[in-house]
Amino acid sequence: MKKLQLVELYDTLKGRYGFLDWWPGETRLEIFIGAILTQNTSWSNVEKAIANLKAAGALDLHRLAHMRRGKLEALIRPSGFYRQKAERLASILRHIEDDYGSLETFLDMDGQALRSRLLEMKGIGSETADSIVLYAADKPSFVIDAYTKRIMHRVYGTREDIAYGDLQNLIVQRIPKKVRLYKDFHAQFVEHAKLHCRKAPSCKGCPVRTFCGYNG
Repeated sequence: MKKLQLVELYDTLKGRYGFLDWWPGETRLEIFIGAILTQNTSWSNVEKAIANLKAAGALDLHRLAHMRRGKLEALIRPSGFYRQKAERLASILRHIEDDYGSLETFLDMDGQALRSRLLEMKGIGSETADSIVLYAADKPSFVIDAYTKRIMHRVYGTREDIAYGDLQNLIVQRIPKKVRLYKDFHAQFVEHAKLHCRKAPSCKGCPVRTFCGYNG
């Protein structure tokens, strides 16, 4: 069975699904907040929470950082784990305001320094940090999620429990370091996992079935 190079996998998926305008958000702050709120929930729930914040005129770093906790919890309740997320979101935004003055200044730092600073903040892990660096800061930092792990395991035989950094390195060493490519490849993984490479896979009509090690 022929093995696709990663760039060929991307081209195959893009040929089926087209270029995907991923991670909606009108502002960097909205994208930043979405990356935090989407932990352990679906994007549709995050959209409801962000809609609440917009309706309340609360999409402002200072207002969110110092908002009464109960009010913030109520606004982001649709995202789940709202008490924990409200505490962490407010704490993160206060740190950014105190240390950098604005979200723009924070996001404009060097990509690796930004990622390191994010990982020092309580409640931000590798996936969330990379999502913020890639989508809010517009810097190359490939996002690894459960969908990516699943597809890479089935198509290329990588371990199901492969470490985040190991899989990230495997991918970035084999594709051009371009923000647009990183964003769209991540989106292609997500789209393909939802349509075909589910937990219980739907292999009929899969665009990479003939190249897939699973081929169920």
